Amino acid sequence: MTALRRGRWLRHDRRMPDLVAQSIERLRSGGVRLDRGLSDAEVSRAQDRLDFVFGPEHREFIQSAVPVGKSWPDWRHDSDEELRGRLDWPVEGVLFDVHNNDFWPASWGDRPDGEASRAREARAQLARVPRLVPVFSHRYLSSGPQFNPSPVFAVHQTDVIFYGDNLLDYVAREFRVPPLHPSDRTHVPFWSDLADGAENCDL
Repeated sequence: MTALRRGRWLRHDRRMPDLVAQSIERLRSGGVRLDRGLSDAEVSRAQDRLDFVFGPEHREFIQSAVPVGKSWPDWRHDSDEELRGRLDWPVEGVLFDVHNNDFWPASWGDRPDGEASRAREARAQLARVPRLVPVFSHRYLSSGPQFNPSPVFAVHQTDVIFYGDNLLDYVAREFRVPPLHPSDRTHVPFWSDLADGAENCDL
């Protein structure tokens, strides 16, 4: 690590929220290997190439330290195809249940009769919901600044659960480095509703 990068990492470490700083310390104590954080340019390249935006605490997290190893998204080295697949996973899983398991939440209105019409309407509905961004395996944080701090969701098709009320609570649970840090959860449209069971009642 160059002196410049070392200094930049330390500056991030001083100003980042406790939520992020403590998450990194918990990961370190849990034996997770940490690489240097992403630069502003690296974050911008990833967002521009893949057409998404990190949430504020997610960005602060990966600019302070990058966890490496199995199941962690490698924003520095993974191929665009692999990263795009992980970004698309939540929406594609919902579409799978639309096509194969008759999923159609009441909030979407009347279910179209034809399969092609259902697919078009489902994609249109899902284009309006907040994007989810992978943090580890099939655990996701919401994108954008308005859902901060974001809960962490475990996502498998329309089986969505809260895996942490925030990033620190998630790290404590996933990597068994207590104490837990429950808090009032930020509501993320559609995804929080799925986790609460409010979007699971078909018409």
